Amino acid sequence: MLLPFQEQIISDLLEDPNGGLVVLSSGLSLPSLISSLLLLHSSSPQGTLLILSASDSQKHSIHNPNPNSPSDITSDLPPPHRASLYASSGAFFVTSRILTVDLLSSRVPHSSVAGLLILNAHSLSETSPEAFAVRLLRSTNPNCYVRAFSDRPHSMVAGFAKAERIMKCLSVRRLHLWPRFQVFVSGDLERDPPEVVDLRVPMSGPMRGIQRAAIEAMDACLKELRRTNKVDVEDLTVENGLFKSFDDIVRRQLDPIWHTLGRKTKQLVSDLRTLRKLVDYLVRFDAVTYLKYLDSLRVSEGVQSVWIFADSSHKIFELAKKRVYQLVLSDGRKYVGDSKGKTIKRRKVKQDNGVDGESGEGTTVSDGTGDVGTSGSGGVVLEEVLEEAPKWKVLREVLQEIEEERQKINLPGEGESNSKDVGDVGEIVLVACKDACSCMQLEDFITKGPQKVMREEWEKYLLGKSELHGFRKREKKKSQGPKGFGLLNGVVPVGSRENAKISSICRVEHDALMAAASEIRNLNKEEIAVEESSHSHATGIERKKGRGKGGMRKATTKHQPSRGKGDMKGVENNVFSSEKEDQRGQTKQKTISGPEEKLLTGVSKDKSILRKHDQEAGATECQPQKPLSPVQFYAIDSNQQILDIMKPSVIVVYHPDVAFVREIEVYKAQNPGRSVKVYFLFYEDSMEVQKFEASIRRENSAFESLIRQKSLMMIPVDQDGKSFASSSSNESQSLVSHNSVTRKAGGRKAAEKEMKIIVDMREFMSSLPNVLHQKGMHIIPVTLEVGDYILSPLICVERKSLSDLFQSFASGRLYNQVETMVRYYRIPVLLIEFSQDKSFSFQSASDIGDDVVPTSIISKLSLLVLHFPRLRLVWSRSLHATAEIFASLKANQDEPDESRAMKVGVPTEDGIVENDVRAENYNTSAVEFLRRLPGVTDSNYRAIMDGCTNLAELALLPVEKLAELMGSQKAAKTLREFLDAKCPTMF
Repeated sequence: MLLPFQEQIISDLLEDPNGGLVVLSSGLSLPSLISSLLLLHSSSPQGTLLILSASDSQKHSIHNPNPNSPSDITSDLPPPHRASLYASSGAFFVTSRILTVDLLSSRVPHSSVAGLLILNAHSLSETSPEAFAVRLLRSTNPNCYVRAFSDRPHSMVAGFAKAERIMKCLSVRRLHLWPRFQVFVSGDLERDPPEVVDLRVPMSGPMRGIQRAAIEAMDACLKELRRTNKVDVEDLTVENGLFKSFDDIVRRQLDPIWHTLGRKTKQLVSDLRTLRKLVDYLVRFDAVTYLKYLDSLRVSEGVQSVWIFADSSHKIFELAKKRVYQLVLSDGRKYVGDSKGKTIKRRKVKQDNGVDGESGEGTTVSDGTGDVGTSGSGGVVLEEVLEEAPKWKVLREVLQEIEEERQKINLPGEGESNSKDVGDVGEIVLVACKDACSCMQLEDFITKGPQKVMREEWEKYLLGKSELHGFRKREKKKSQGPKGFGLLNGVVPVGSRENAKISSICRVEHDALMAAASEIRNLNKEEIAVEESSHSHATGIERKKGRGKGGMRKATTKHQPSRGKGDMKGVENNVFSSEKEDQRGQTKQKTISGPEEKLLTGVSKDKSILRKHDQEAGATECQPQKPLSPVQFYAIDSNQQILDIMKPSVIVVYHPDVAFVREIEVYKAQNPGRSVKVYFLFYEDSMEVQKFEASIRRENSAFESLIRQKSLMMIPVDQDGKSFASSSSNESQSLVSHNSVTRKAGGRKAAEKEMKIIVDMREFMSSLPNVLHQKGMHIIPVTLEVGDYILSPLICVERKSLSDLFQSFASGRLYNQVETMVRYYRIPVLLIEFSQDKSFSFQSASDIGDDVVPTSIISKLSLLVLHFPRLRLVWSRSLHATAEIFASLKANQDEPDESRAMKVGVPTEDGIVENDVRAENYNTSAVEFLRRLPGVTDSNYRAIMDGCTNLAELALLPVEKLAELMGSQKAAKTLREFLDAKCPTMF
């Protein structure tokens, strides 16, 4: 069911037969609009409807409500099948690349296409493939309509007059703006709003400290970035830094001068992205996962990062640890180590039992009352804190409250009216989270409880630390052996990497973590042993009971359902009760074996190394929990229309999102008779609230900017697509007529020569074919084995962007491509194309050295040109410059032959490559093998080929004959020794 404002959007689109561009707020049910247009088309089909630029999630959303959902036209379908689908007057999803190739190949009957629906219009530009397809279709079918949609208004204002430029490339004249504050939209959504409960959850002290420190670090990075005077200062705010688009804004401004920036400035841009994630992950992840992410940052970024050396970063790491664990002495007093994180010195002391032990020298302790003293022999214990997310408790209370309200409604003896209300209320509560990982963790929290979830994450963290420590120890042992002879007697000194890792945290803390991991590992082994013994005991009992034929089979099948009953019940209850006692911090004797036994000093054998925090001694697991309603979790990032499918009556928005809030409003407006209650969970005074409010302000300001642009927009009269074909062809004719000289043949215009360029199919992923077509060149799409563009029978061009050039050099693919071009074409060309908004250079001049460096791109290009002297390099600043270069290269050349270009490099049935001179006379594989033999050079390999017929004859030639053919006694002896050398036998 469409709302009135949605019907108004469709009616406004249908008024203009040329189409238009629709920009609406995110979450206003764009898939429903597309589905309605598809239903209108299926009811009265006037031709084929093609849908471009649809993402997978949008396709899934459009498929669901539409019974006659469109099918996909992919490259897997053969060309005749695609041609039949284009003429079937249906609706189809198709990529712009396939449509462009089919239009150029005349597989699309232009008159049968009724129109185009283009989604995600904010990503279009003048050189995009969608604009190419629109121009090709409008040039032959002016009556074809184009309707474009976008639900990201902030992306429509990223650039100068972007909306106007998009309308120009699509040849539409009308711009339809539908913000949330529009009169029709607000009236429909606010007529019967849902019941909203706003819950502000206070953050814990460490969370507030981490957020404050992260914001301070972000502000410091922004101040450093402002000092460069190379970025627009208005965009450099902490509020903008919370969005993903902030990275694109800063990088787009710095791209033209990126090669001139120093390492610090480049790292600042990366640090801003990292700090934004730190603020975002603080309210999304639990304490242990957040600490694990910080540890990964410490390892991955290390000394390269700028923010990690700030004072605020030290607070982030320390507070994140305090949320998970803390170090205390065995007598319960607080342990205070070296605040700077230096390695604590230890000395041997004499214990009461006569055993030598270690103790921290100068270690300070606190008894909790503010008195600080020095501990001489006190042992260090790792006390677990495992701070739960504050939202978890509130979420459980909300679910309990929902279940209590439903039980009150469903009281017995209330009559039939109450049962109807219960049916309207529904049974499932929808909890919306940001991503799938959060959904899975919340599901575990609901089913297992918060303590068990945090305990599992904590054990994974400790075991991961232990495995990493064991891997480093093994690597260190391997590196202790001699590696060679010479300096230092063949012993390679071990670097300080291991010491750096250990010195990053306190030595005592590291030892405590390793000992705790050993304790958990031993505990898991004990539990597995108990389970195995109980399993074998129960199996023996069942084996005695299951006598007769098939008794063993019955015992096996009954074993799983009978779990927790009979004899198994007592054993398993003992296991579980011991685990709970350990979790509550009760004393239990543990055995620590191996070198980790001596990591902690002063800890008696009758006390556990791991302790539970005092606040968690009274665990809530032992308290009876109230019943909860059935819960369905939904990941907002999946972009699925879950509300129309589940039809929930209670929605808990765990991670607020503007688009999902609008979807809830639309869902309630479409179901006015259904009572919908929405719970919003916000962290009070957090960046989560600021980000939510800032996204609303950013969207409103974007629409205000679009409204101003629409009022000042100057749209040409011929921007309707009907005069598109004549304007493109008459442009070149007018230039010739104005420049014609009457003295030459009485002013008669010379016959124009149509330029043809053969383009590989894979090149239509780029925008260069579009620009070439704009220049009036005829594009012929084929599948090429050699080259990307064939300009003439002699000129073959291999096009490389900067990223593709570096990857091709790294993989060696470019060498093979140039080798095949040199073999088949007289003028092979390597086109290196730069982006228009970036600098026209690989690197700054100061970074280019005088010597050949294997890692330098300039050195690689030089070696490539030296190896292939006939290769020509062409440097292009932009796509339009490339088109002009192609036109100048084709000025005095013949037009390429399509059939011949397709056969180049393709072997025939006899295995001979057409037009390959070397393949007709020589075995190219044998020639390449010959040229790689020692002593064979470019100057003598042809004489060797003339002197012997094959490699077998070469292997039997004596040294005198080889010296005669190779022209050198030394080279002949080198080759002879290589051929006569014995191969070692591998045992």
